[in-house]
Amino acid sequence: MSSRLFSLPLLLAVLLLQGCAVSRAKIHQADLAVADTIDRQLTCQQADHCAQPSPLLQAADSALARSTPQQPVHVVTLLDDSEPALAARVNLVRAARKSIDVQTFIWAQDDAGQLMLNELVQAARRGVKVRILADQLFSFNDLDLLDRLVRASVNLHVRLYNPTFHNARTPPLEFAAGVICCFMKFNQRMHNKLLLVDDSIGITGGRNYEDRYFNWDDDFNYVDRDVMVGGPAAREMADSFDLFWNHRRAVPLTHLRDLNKRILSDTEAPAWRAPHYRRPLRVAQLEQAAEDPQWLHAWLVAPGMEVGKVDYFSDMPTKTRAPKRARAQVFTRHIMHMIASAKREVLLQTPYLVMSDQAQKIFRRLHKRAEPPRIVVSTNSLASTDAFAVYAMSYKHRKRYLTKFGFEIHEMKPHAVAAAVDNELANLGMDSTTPAPETATPASARQARFHLLGSHGSNSKPAPLLSEGRRFGLHAKSIVVDDNFAMVGSHNFDPRSDHYNTESGVIVYDRHFADELRSSILRDTQPENAWVIAPRRPVVPVLTDINQAIGTVSEHLPLFDLWPFRYATSYDLKPGCQPMLASDPNFFDCYRPVGDFPDVALSPKLIITRLITAFGVGAKGVL
Repeated sequence: MSSRLFSLPLLLAVLLLQGCAVSRAKIHQADLAVADTIDRQLTCQQADHCAQPSPLLQAADSALARSTPQQPVHVVTLLDDSEPALAARVNLVRAARKSIDVQTFIWAQDDAGQLMLNELVQAARRGVKVRILADQLFSFNDLDLLDRLVRASVNLHVRLYNPTFHNARTPPLEFAAGVICCFMKFNQRMHNKLLLVDDSIGITGGRNYEDRYFNWDDDFNYVDRDVMVGGPAAREMADSFDLFWNHRRAVPLTHLRDLNKRILSDTEAPAWRAPHYRRPLRVAQLEQAAEDPQWLHAWLVAPGMEVGKVDYFSDMPTKTRAPKRARAQVFTRHIMHMIASAKREVLLQTPYLVMSDQAQKIFRRLHKRAEPPRIVVSTNSLASTDAFAVYAMSYKHRKRYLTKFGFEIHEMKPHAVAAAVDNELANLGMDSTTPAPETATPASARQARFHLLGSHGSNSKPAPLLSEGRRFGLHAKSIVVDDNFAMVGSHNFDPRSDHYNTESGVIVYDRHFADELRSSILRDTQPENAWVIAPRRPVVPVLTDINQAIGTVSEHLPLFDLWPFRYATSYDLKPGCQPMLASDPNFFDCYRPVGDFPDVALSPKLIITRLITAFGVGAKGVL
């Protein structure tokens, strides 16, 4: 009875909020107020808007100049390491001569978020046309900031995608109301990530604008990946951005109820303020690297490769209105086609191993072939993920993934050695009194990885651990098929990405690039970085068979999947042994079981994981 009494006023409030779009008169008033107070001064009078020289933009311009419709030329750079990924963005923004377009899912106001936002404001003040399109739910949740941003420069334009109840902020009550009353619309987000400069070069992939995506968080960071592409594919990026920018769900700031009210009530227009960094020395070091020709050449120019065909794909914004409409699922359809065409091998890296029905059909068909391709999957463990509810869906279907699809599953350790190396490189000298005169070189990074590895996003908190140390979680989304073509993007290969969120990324049709991405994914599957998921060792044959039979029946139940003994568990490589497949007869001699949730302490999150496994299958695709 009490829940009904609570939900009724909430629903009434929701209905009122839905009808409270800002009137045209108030939008006009706010636009006039902004026009009267916006900063119109330019810091540069030159034709190129004082753009700084950039070897990255120069390489892109060269590729465009040499391209023909029949023979495209692209320069492509894989951005695995976090410091080069952020430095490349700063360098390109400072090099922009005409335009910068930015599209993202999350924009926080920590050091990384402040740095990028201030760089864009300064570019606009130079005279560069800057457009920022961010999904509203997890971006710029600060009216004071948006009030300053809307007036920062006449060349800066900001829109928020799919705002909840026509607001820039989503307080907890409105969040709950959005879930209750308008779940489908509320759940459909713009998950695209793109930085495009001068319609010549773009960066796309998994990273949002938040410290943990660039190894700047003190507690928990993501292992992530972008790709930088210069050449004709940048024009495809521009076309896609324009589609989203002009869509009705991309809402200008003055059209948002709470910000409109703030603008009209201002007695004095707020001015743009310089960032206040938590670790200014680290930011200064990054800025220095972004302007250092030798550093840029070592980390971003030399690793780049010239390739031919590159395609940029993005789901259409209409996907958020009709998620099942195939025509809107442009990127999703191409990914599915890639997987279905596999002959020898598929390498899949995804944070969330939750397969859509469409994906399951494809993998089931591949596994039934007379000579099925090898399927290697790199994903999160419960110890490394901050999305424990989604992990529960993966945990529930382990047997299906192993037996029906033939997956070789590697779950990331929370203290992965490869991630720790990148973290050290991204934070060199951050506690020094002066910025380091030079940062590490690619050669030293490779040396560190050789020594440690052998020869070869949001503020959510992960589950507590039994161990201590800096933690990492996987956020990269990439696929390599048959060493022929490779994808880097925002698509998580789960039901949300298939049917609800809009996604984007690039497909590179080049063997050398595919080999580089393949090596990067396989690095994250090495024993020092990941546990192997494999069947439990049979102990008592009859009891083992009974357990597996009960487990199989329980797994297929939509609810009440209460059987605690799963078909598979986690394994760690024993010292002195070499990595091998779970099908190898010597597997159990060289691998020791470490439990279903290794290194995870007993906690509410572990308990909730078990409960969602048992009762939450209906939430697949919406978590």
